[in-house]
Amino acid sequence: MCGIVGAVAQRNIVPILLEGLKRLEYRGYDSCGVAVNNNGLKRARSVARVAELQEQVARTEFEGNTGIAHTRWATHGAPATNNAHPHFSTKDGEQRIGLVHNGIIENYEEIRTELKALGYVFESQTDTEAIAHLVNHMYDGDLLRTVQKVVKRLHGAFAIAVFAKDEPQRIVGARLGCPLIVGLGDGENFLASDAMALAGSTDQIVYLEEGDVVDVRLDGVQIYDKLDLPVERRAQTVQAYSGAIELGPYRHYMQKEIFEQPRAISDTLEGVLGFTPELFGPKAEAVFNDIDSVLILACGTSYYSGMTARYWLESLAGLPTSVEIASEYRYRKPAVNPNTLVVVISQSGETADTLAALKYAQELGHKHSLAICNVGTSAMVRETELSYLTRAGAEIGVASTKAFTTQLTALFLLTATLAKMRGRMDAEAEAFHLKNLRHLPNALQSVLALEPHIIAWSEAFARKEHALFLGRGLHYPIALEGALKLKEISYIHAEAYPAGELKHGPLALVTEDMPVVTVAPNDTLIEKLKSNMQEVRARGGQLYVFADGDSQMHSSEGIHVIRLPEHYGLLSPILHVVTLQLLAYHTALARGTDVDKPRNLAKSVTVE
Repeated sequence: MCGIVGAVAQRNIVPILLEGLKRLEYRGYDSCGVAVNNNGLKRARSVARVAELQEQVARTEFEGNTGIAHTRWATHGAPATNNAHPHFSTKDGEQRIGLVHNGIIENYEEIRTELKALGYVFESQTDTEAIAHLVNHMYDGDLLRTVQKVVKRLHGAFAIAVFAKDEPQRIVGARLGCPLIVGLGDGENFLASDAMALAGSTDQIVYLEEGDVVDVRLDGVQIYDKLDLPVERRAQTVQAYSGAIELGPYRHYMQKEIFEQPRAISDTLEGVLGFTPELFGPKAEAVFNDIDSVLILACGTSYYSGMTARYWLESLAGLPTSVEIASEYRYRKPAVNPNTLVVVISQSGETADTLAALKYAQELGHKHSLAICNVGTSAMVRETELSYLTRAGAEIGVASTKAFTTQLTALFLLTATLAKMRGRMDAEAEAFHLKNLRHLPNALQSVLALEPHIIAWSEAFARKEHALFLGRGLHYPIALEGALKLKEISYIHAEAYPAGELKHGPLALVTEDMPVVTVAPNDTLIEKLKSNMQEVRARGGQLYVFADGDSQMHSSEGIHVIRLPEHYGLLSPILHVVTLQLLAYHTALARGTDVDKPRNLAKSVTVE
């Protein structure tokens, strides 16, 4: 992975390809490249940013009306020019094939060994180069027919775009397990891994299905399914959030997106007049009446939203709930209850492990599924029975912020709906929770106003290399999310624990050089949490406490307290996590890291 752009046109498409790469920078990458088919194959590659690639291209006569481009997040082979895409394959001294690829080819070593024996020379350590040479080896003058044969040899996940020197103004694409879309233009057509890459060029998007191969030409596109039969896929008008790439008054996208959370939650709640199953789709009422438990599958930040939802679903709706890391679930043999609702959570809806876990759950016999997702056209939404769109808008920063809080909002709506249907929420309780949800955007604005106080803390954190995060009950997953944010963008090693676990091991790490961040809402566990805090102070630890206004906690020696304006009951995690996002952001800022593009990470994880 990470980003693909391709175009066939009558004009010079190099500026379009480079602009597409810039729009995909938010996904994270460590090299980039562009290639054209213009009386021979020509390419430029860089291990710097797309801006450097643009400068490189500007210094040469680099243009063409057929081309492919790529941003790479390294899997096989280090970030280096020879490993950057596009990859070329040569025969009889002539560069014949150019190819870009997202995903991982699991049997590439077998293919590589076979092709080396045939005389092909490998210049990279990538699995991608094996595909390029295989296309070249099997090429019979018809690129479409060749790619259809090649993809049947590939095991793993991939999205590819490939052109051949001898067939100008033609690109063939294919996908299996990784997203790939077609953009339809006026006398020109496009390929991309993300609709945002094509914003400004076209808003007519066709989403390819699993196993599809597409033939892209000047005069149109033809799609073939996994059986090589021609199929029609409906074009959709997609507004690709082109305005989302504007920073406005903010220094980074992460900061912008933290401050967009009140609006994002308001948009996620738009049209919610009550807790009704129709919010989740026309089949939801029948599905919800048929279930007796919930299984949540997710990765990373989305997994922590699922962990939070477990507390809600069990306490409010009375439904036994399990939460599984998607990449682990798909490789074990769990007990199956066919009356379980499988809930998958993903910002992009293209997370490879979560999609694979969903498919595995369905194969095991789970008949009911629901997606909580930010992208309505994603594979995840298409492959589940029910869905709820979070409407967070485009999230550019690699570290998730508004996607997380809108996921929590959607999961609370699910919980309340199930509680009402199961007779565990009367009209008075429904009105109470609806009022709290509608007040959330205003409550978040009050939390965001604490930023100056959090900045003061970040200056102390920036000098540390380790941190502990503590929470209890509902707020333990929020502590986990806070630790994740800090390590993602500041590179400070951070761990989170249920506060009651301190004395079972983590307390050994506590010294005055180990800041301990404590999420301390004024709930039923507050007194227990205060005892845990004293355990830290007794060992000389420095406590940084996010408390509620009515918690009677005060700053003193070794205890630093910031008070949130109000306690928000079951919805308190949504407020408290925003303070942890701000702490991570300003700590990273003070340390001078690349906040929006942290090292080694990608936004949309489309490989295992």
